[in-house]
Amino acid sequence: MGWKAAQKLIQNWKIVRGDNVMIIRGKDKGETGVIKRVIRSQNRVIVEGKNLVKKHIKQGQGHEGGIFSVEAPLHASNVQVLDPATQKPVKIGIRYLEDGTKVRVSRGEGASGSIIPRPEILKIRTTPRPTVAGPKIPPWILCWRRHTMLNWQGMPAL
Repeated sequence: MGWKAAQKLIQNWKIVRGDNVMIIRGKDKGETGVIKRVIRSQNRVIVEGKNLVKKHIKQGQGHEGGIFSVEAPLHASNVQVLDPATQKPVKIGIRYLEDGTKVRVSRGEGASGSIIPRPEILKIRTTPRPTVAGPKIPPWILCWRRHTMLNWQGMPAL
């Protein structure tokens, strides 16, 4: 990615994984779907079952080759979130409730102003947290050990 493209990255994303969206431009214009993945480094989203392209895959060891249909990413500006009350594409605004919680609300033409809930799928992690086997060593012990040049048994390090 060039430096010009990096300058135009969306800073405050209002579209998240699991949102119901309508495609407003492209070959699937007017169709609705669910956001499967958000690619923030490219300002793109993948909508489940939409924007299908044919991909030619060469046969390799352990998998078959052939022509497959895969979902291609769409630019984030080509999709709009659906208002839960009117089922029309709307822009998203941010409001704070009386108790101080931040919520997304629908705004723009044809919007009801209702709250757009966060999808339940966001509570499930796509990649599990890494787990490291072995004892957890505090960082100050590692620094002390390097400083004194001793190993765990108290013997000088070789």
